[in-house]
Amino acid sequence: MASAIEVRIENQLVRFVPPSPVDQASVVAQLGGQQTGGVVIKVLDRPRATLVIDQAGRIVVHGTHRVEAARAAAKELMLRLGLNDAGLETELGPVVASFEFGQALLVESVVGDFGAGTAHFDERLGCTIVDDTRHNLTLHMWPNGRCVATDARHRNMVAMAAVYWKGRFNERNLLVERI
Repeated sequence: MASAIEVRIENQLVRFVPPSPVDQASVVAQLGGQQTGGVVIKVLDRPRATLVIDQAGRIVVHGTHRVEAARAAAKELMLRLGLNDAGLETELGPVVASFEFGQALLVESVVGDFGAGTAHFDERLGCTIVDDTRHNLTLHMWPNGRCVATDARHRNMVAMAAVYWKGRFNERNLLVERI
């Protein structure tokens, strides 16, 4: 029996909507945030995260892999500004996750239509990119069997995609033992 594929969340994008919008100018003046374009960026060391405050006063947290860590970062920002963090609404964004097949993949042979998605080899990255329509995500797959999923909505969806594609590649003899 094949071993389970372990999925690791690399980044979970989370947006928090406070009851009263966060003032961008206050983040710049009081916390040293950087204005760029229409947003203000503030990097926190504890918890480690990058916060983006949009023009509507919402807080997007980048660089965490757990919702709890993202919430702690948003709360830290609000408390430093003297704002109440009660009523903070959470909106989950896309997940970036990684996993390994445990075998080498013949990436240059993984091209074309696979029924549940289309694949093409990207010479610049040295990987195959699969637009997975079955699981609604994108997979980047390298010859060593390492894969990175982007635009995913949940760890479980990435795990289902990993098992599905491993089965498809096994059927086509595209997974080989590593040398």
